Amino acid sequence: MARPRLRVTEPPKPPERGVKASTWNLLLETGMRLIQENGHIPSVAEVAVRSNVSRATAYRYFPSRSALVTAVIDTSLGPVRSLASDSTDGRERVHELFEKTFPRFKEFEPQLRAAAQLTLEQWALERAGLLEEEPYRRGHRVRILEHALAPLAPQLSPAVRDRLHRALSVVYGIEPFIILKDIWGLPDREVERIALWMADALIDAALRESAGSPARGRARANGVAAKPRR
Repeated sequence: MARPRLRVTEPPKPPERGVKASTWNLLLETGMRLIQENGHIPSVAEVAVRSNVSRATAYRYFPSRSALVTAVIDTSLGPVRSLASDSTDGRERVHELFEKTFPRFKEFEPQLRAAAQLTLEQWALERAGLLEEEPYRRGHRVRILEHALAPLAPQLSPAVRDRLHRALSVVYGIEPFIILKDIWGLPDREVERIALWMADALIDAALRESAGSPARGRARANGVAAKPRR
């Protein structure tokens, strides 16, 4: 089955030097500070006022909240998105990814929560036909996890590999923090432990499924129970 084409919002390219670069950085830093203070994505106009920059100038750099939040998240998670591992063991790669990036999720938790909040708000507005800005589309974790899982690919059937990839995308990100901290009241370190435990469990399940007979593996991967042998 062909994979659906992902629509991921790419960050606007910052100016390289001079006054334009300084203005860009000022607006971006102000936006990040407002998110830290208020817990939501500010309007571009609000960022302009707090930065003592004209609204027209601010909108030239960030024409929408989507553009602003994309730049904020790219700045927050830049090292995560460029993380590459030399390990030839898939499980080790996944462990390395989680252990190196979950502390950064913790550091920039307000920004990541605000980005998730914006996607929910825009989903509701788009569904009602009221969205007036380009929507913010998340999805960089797909590529990041694909790199981490690459060494496991030869051990997994294509269907199981895709299922594992998608399942890990639920575990990897800000979502475990939202659920385990808000509902269960767990500390950050326990959130990281549980997320990694779930990742290991998913990898184990995928390896077990692919280690079975081809017919049974294909049937389970397609959600159909295999017929018992006679």
